[in-house]
Amino acid sequence: MEYVYPGIFHKNSDGTYTITYPDLPGCISEGKSLEDALYMAQSALTQWLSYLEDKKQAIPHASSTEVIQLDETEFCNLIRAEVKDTRSVKRTVSIPKWMDEKVIISGLSLSRVLQDALTERFTS
Repeated sequence: MEYVYPGIFHKNSDGTYTITYPDLPGCISEGKSLEDALYMAQSALTQWLSYLEDKKQAIPHASSTEVIQLDETEFCNLIRAEVKDTRSVKRTVSIPKWMDEKVIISGLSLSRVLQDALTERFTS
């Protein structure tokens, strides 16, 4: 599932940034630079929303950026988070008998090998 929330970036006196989400009280992150802050903002948002989904809690609607009030040290930026459903599903797969024998002898987990191969393919 994909979400987009407004994040408030507060520039601190030491040049670092603190990021908060007006719609997600308690979801806070920090970055040493603006680039780092943008990365950390997305990471925090993704983890926060994943937690809410895992716990089957209601996910609040995102506010419009027009209603967010900022001071002179802040700016608002939309942050995108993609939350993946990590629940396991059963699939039937077919492999040649010689491969199955090698898997058994080597003690490999066929599920783990398949997951690793698919992860590599989809993230490359």
